[in-house]
Amino acid sequence: MNEIGNALRLSLQVAAIATVFVAVIGSSLGYLLVRYRFPGRDWLEAIVTLPLVLPPVVVGYLLLILLGRNGAIGHLLYELTGWTLVFTWQGAAIAAAVVALPLMVKTTKAALESVDPAYLKAASTLRQSPSKVLFRVWLPLAWKGILAGVVLSFGRALGEFGATLMVAGNIPGVTQTMPMAIYQKVQMGNDREAAVLVGILSAIAIAVVFLSKYLERSNAAP
Repeated sequence: MNEIGNALRLSLQVAAIATVFVAVIGSSLGYLLVRYRFPGRDWLEAIVTLPLVLPPVVVGYLLLILLGRNGAIGHLLYELTGWTLVFTWQGAAIAAAVVALPLMVKTTKAALESVDPAYLKAASTLRQSPSKVLFRVWLPLAWKGILAGVVLSFGRALGEFGATLMVAGNIPGVTQTMPMAIYQKVQMGNDREAAVLVGILSAIAIAVVFLSKYLERSNAAP
């Protein structure tokens, strides 16, 4: 049972760190895509959406190319610090964040686009700056929808398997999250502990779905 506790702790740690990055970067990208029209906008949105449609193993492989010791980012990091992200929980957090990012961007876009344009036009007539319109109009009216994206991103990061396995491996107590622990337990024929892990992960997933639905309905309410 100690392994189950370690896997749960590491999963929550990885998902929490990933969600922080996703919340900041994803909401910013969502706002950028809604607020501005610029060359390459469609390409940016397509690239951000790719992890949603690519197999997680492919995403993990691409990250491995970038973050590995011989990769563009990984080589520079290793030369500067002597440290590598591969086979670390930090690498697992990055992989989980990349996979969860499209959900955050899309929910942020949907939440911001649901705001009545009349409020935005009224703010413009009062000569409010874009930052004031964002903090005084958009965010107060759309924050529940954005928070729903944060919740969904946390759930997605918590359940990530393929990309994290490619980048961080499956090292018990070091990088073994709950999905990887489930896979290992099933492979070993330890169905009892696998069922416990499945039950815990399923309960968290159900809570995440219901909370996000509640926030989405609250955001849509007049």
